[in-house]
Amino acid sequence: MSRLVRRVICSVISLVIVCSAIVGRATPTQAQDYKRIPLIGADFSGQDLTEADFTQAKLPKSNFSNANLQNVSLFGANLEDANLEGANLTYATISTARFTRANLKNAILEGVLAYNARFNGANIEGADFTDALLREDAQRLLCESATGTNPVTGRKTRETLYCED
Repeated sequence: MSRLVRRVICSVISLVIVCSAIVGRATPTQAQDYKRIPLIGADFSGQDLTEADFTQAKLPKSNFSNANLQNVSLFGANLEDANLEGANLTYATISTARFTRANLKNAILEGVLAYNARFNGANIEGADFTDALLREDAQRLLCESATGTNPVTGRKTRETLYCED
């Protein structure tokens, strides 16, 4: 089998897997590797994506509301205008990810590795950042808009970010 034929077959298989994820038919055992894939506006709401790899994926305007994203890698991912309301990102790697104008309302970001992540204009009302590893300047920026209490953990956003009152 020629290299070209193998590449075409692999591309078609990958496309089928990605399309299944977009229409909400993927299960946690399918399509766990989304590295560098453009998934603009994809709907992952309510799905169990534990340990999925979204490294450098393009995810603007995607919907991850109420999704289980524990231990996922969103390293370098573009999540501008994405909806992560109520998502569980416990122990996720979100370093260098862009959450510009993202909705993180009531999200759980406990223990995330978030060095160099950008949160400009993000809604963090009720988000839980307990033990999150953030740069000091990012932590200060988040404190400017930190309000609310996470409905699952019962923790106040400002307290989890160690904001000064």
